[in-house]
Amino acid sequence: MNFRPWGVILAGGKGSRLRTLSRVISGDSRPKQFCALLGSESLLARTRGRLASAISPNRTIFSVVKEHERFYRPELADVDESKIVVQPANRGTTAAILYSLLRLIRFEKDPVVAFFPADHHFTDEMQFAHAVDGAFETVHKRPDLLVLLGVRAEKAEMEYGWIEPGPMVDNDCGGSLSVFRVHRFWEKPSAATAQALLSRGCLWNTFVIAGRAHTFIEAIESTIPQTVASFQPIADSRAGKEEVGRAAALYDSLPTEDFSREVLTHCPERLAVLRMDDAGWGDLGTPEGVLAAMKKMVPAERLPPAQAFGLWLAAYRQRLEEAAGKATAAEQPH
Repeated sequence: MNFRPWGVILAGGKGSRLRTLSRVISGDSRPKQFCALLGSESLLARTRGRLASAISPNRTIFSVVKEHERFYRPELADVDESKIVVQPANRGTTAAILYSLLRLIRFEKDPVVAFFPADHHFTDEMQFAHAVDGAFETVHKRPDLLVLLGVRAEKAEMEYGWIEPGPMVDNDCGGSLSVFRVHRFWEKPSAATAQALLSRGCLWNTFVIAGRAHTFIEAIESTIPQTVASFQPIADSRAGKEEVGRAAALYDSLPTEDFSREVLTHCPERLAVLRMDDAGWGDLGTPEGVLAAMKKMVPAERLPPAQAFGLWLAAYRQRLEEAAGKATAAEQPH
């Protein structure tokens, strides 16, 4: 590449769907991204290591939440303060993305950037890095597009976003990888819809997204313009105490918005998808996702039997607790 992209690691989630499992492993209330779910490193540390071959570490920033400070400070002790975007509260992925973009624009006018959730797993990290490079190349040649990484669906999953590919983008955009326009995007479809999407060969959305900073902002502005307008005081502020104060005031009344649901589903004409078939992607957002990732891990990284059993037992216990909670709720008078 003859340009230098940026990366943003999204590490501000609450991790509520894995709370029991995380507590069993860590012994405290830390969210999953600061927990060593697979091996000896936290998911955040694993994400940083995975990106190092595709993005320079000094061009990586981190989106976190103030209440997690005791967990992220030790992990990010080597990171310059300007590259840690501290949100006053968790207000969903749209706010995390938009605030991070405003920080990036302080460094460069219109950088190429990709966003990476901190709770993913890839069995083939070199293939993942190759796909990220392909997404960056596509964005460099087609700055009007946001490029998603998609993977072949393995089952009719209702908890993921789904992508129906359209015509292929110019052949030279993704190098040796296939890049398609997005015909339609679904976020967490019904069981029947998920089954239909699976039968049509649609892709799972990994929520790894690359684009020009202003293309991201234009996409948000085209769907939820009031959110972009509400961040203007932060965009106009000086870095430091002024920005922190304005962010605190904004986040007190900021609605929680999901980038996939509020933005991506409404602007497929702005999207492309790069199909990444062989990287062994897994979403570690649920106990089932953690267990599925364990099964995909390459032999050199296979977990010790005791740790694998502990993960399985914690996941099973969490599902029992959830089932008991649902049963209790159903028994309550309405």
